Amino acid sequence: MTDYESLRLANIQRNKNLLEELQLDKPILQPPTALPSAKRRKLGITPAAPTRSSARLSALPRPSYKDEPDANQISKPPTKPLATSQPSRSKSPSGIAPSISPTNWSSWTPAAPPPTRSEDGTLNFASHPSFLPNKTPHEVIREGCFGGTYFRPLYSAHLGLTISNDHMELPASWTQGLDASRYILSPTYDASVNKYGVACGQSIEQWEANGWINHDFDVRGWFQWYCRFYQGRRCADDERQVGRWQRCCGARGRWRRALLKRYRDAGVREVFADDEEDGSKEVSPVVHQTCHHWAWELRQPVLDAYWAD
Repeated sequence: MTDYESLRLANIQRNKNLLEELQLDKPILQPPTALPSAKRRKLGITPAAPTRSSARLSALPRPSYKDEPDANQISKPPTKPLATSQPSRSKSPSGIAPSISPTNWSSWTPAAPPPTRSEDGTLNFASHPSFLPNKTPHEVIREGCFGGTYFRPLYSAHLGLTISNDHMELPASWTQGLDASRYILSPTYDASVNKYGVACGQSIEQWEANGWINHDFDVRGWFQWYCRFYQGRRCADDERQVGRWQRCCGARGRWRRALLKRYRDAGVREVFADDEEDGSKEVSPVVHQTCHHWAWELRQPVLDAYWAD
């Protein structure tokens, strides 16, 4: 291995050891008061692909992002040969050499305690009280996200090198029993992996091209930031990422509001019933999956409050 690879693997092992000592690698238990179970897909050790598909889903209109990925645009990973993973100081398309040292990607240590969880499933981070997701990173992964491609080898045009094996820093309990080659390392996007069985969002390469990734911290963007933030890392990019989450799925977030409006327009008062045979109450699985990628899931109390209001 190169000196860079040896150093990065050493950093990953050091972080894992520290997380084990602090018991931050263990999933947070669900709250004692169970959420409504009638409309829930059960979380198992080995997630299963959707049991049915609907021909009309492909005809549903998909939402458009303004400053976030377009839910209607899916692109395959680049077909060009992947570059070497050896650190590079090659220039970005703008002609400016990257300011990041690749060794920073895994060189972090937990600086904050794990979040607490409310009875309704909301996660509460003491350092950022306005950040209120209700899905942990490992729940998002195990339930199915990003078409199974999130941690695939990634060529960064900005950095001029390929990022790979950074999934190794995830706690082992997050992926235990999971088919990693299908759920996080797939080279091609597979919509059937996703919890709601539909495709949404853009590729990481497009996120990079659109300027949504801060390469000084998380070269894969939002979800990698969330995985690390959840484990206790704090960095200078936290406020930006929390702000992005608020604009998407916060109390006034556009995807949250768009989803509630679709329930209202459809006259549906129960949260997405993906286990119903006739599928008559399916409401915008694409927006559901988009919110799921942002670690937020519409739950019955929120929908009830919306209808009451």
